[in-house]
Order: sequence, then structure tokens, then C-alpha cells
Amino acid sequence: MSIAQSLLPEYDQEMAGTRKTLERCPDDKWNWKPHEKSGTLGWLAAHVATLPEWTTMTLRTEQFDYAPVGGSTYQPPKISNRKELLAAFDKSCAEARAAIASASDQEMTKDWSLLAGGKNVFTMPRVAVLRTIIMNHLIHHRAQLGVYFRLIGVPFVPSGTSSVRLVDRCAVTHKNVGADFTPLGAELRSIPTPSHPCRGAL
Repeated sequence: MSIAQSLLPEYDQEMAGTRKTLERCPDDKWNWKPHEKSGTLGWLAAHVATLPEWTTMTLRTEQFDYAPVGGSTYQPPKISNRKELLAAFDKSCAEARAAIASASDQEMTKDWSLLAGGKNVFTMPRVAVLRTIIMNHLIHHRAQLGVYFRLIGVPFVPSGTSSVRLVDRCAVTHKNVGADFTPLGAELRSIPTPSHPCRGAL
């Protein structure tokens, strides 16, 4: 099995979960943020949606300088609403998948570098970039977006789940959960049930 073939099943699963997450982004909360120092919901969603673009760039180039000396600093695409968000994600996701599928093991293991002002930020094999800088990075921010949803009251089932089951008994205190019972002072919520025993929920 090639490196690409080993990555694609996980890629497909994560991208499917990511799209479901992005579909929940409300236009009327686009500029909402949990703190003055935090990014807005729209900015965070756009970051998640466009991260797959870096997969294509990584596999098609040998390096990228996001702040070249004498040149323009990298600016992410401006996305203003959910319709634009999903269109951008679908495009970047499809292009990234095609890039992965067509990459040979030799291309996957070749070094790729990120630069800033001509100075090296890191250099690592392309497959490591895909796994850490892109895939893990996306999963992290997708979970962060889920926290935003919780805070603004958007119904949300974490990625990797197909259904939820309600808690009727606290796993810590073993007390029955009634309408007015809150375990350990936390708000009672649904617990995700993984769609596959080997796939945990975020």
C-alpha cells in the first residue's frame, strides 16, 4: 500500500466530518467571538475551510515563503458567509484529495519547507506536513469551532458520530440523572456515540 492510499481513508473521514461542522456555521453570528482577543467565528470557519489548500500547495511545490522580503505577505481568502464557506471548502477539499491520490511515495517523502522573510521556519517530509501541519491542525481548529457552537447555542454533533444517546446516569457519582441534576456542576449534554468502534468523537 502506498503512502497516499494509507492517507486517503482518514482524509475522507475527516473531510466529511469537517463539512458537517462547516454546514452549521450561522451567517448571523459570522462576526461573533468569545473574547476580544479571539478570532471571529467567520474567521475561524474560513481558516478550517481553506486549510486543505495547503495540501495541494505542499505536494505541488518544494517551499513557500508566506512573508517574502520585498513581496506581499500571504493573505487568506476572504469569506463572508456560509455559502462562500462551503464553496471554498468543497473546492479545496477536492483539489487536495486529487493531489494526495496522485502523489508517489517518492514525492510524499521529499522535504518541504515553510519560510518567513527568506528564513526557514521548518523543513520536514511532505507526508509529515500533511499529517501534522495540515490534518492535525485542521482537526484542532474544527474542535475549537465546535466550542464556539456550544457557546452560541448552535445544535452540534461532533465529527465522527452518527447519533447521540442521552445520559440517564452519572458515570462519576452513579446517581440517576433527573431534569434538575447536573453532574459535577457541568451542564448536562448528549454524549456522542461513535459510528465505528475504532473512530472516537472529538
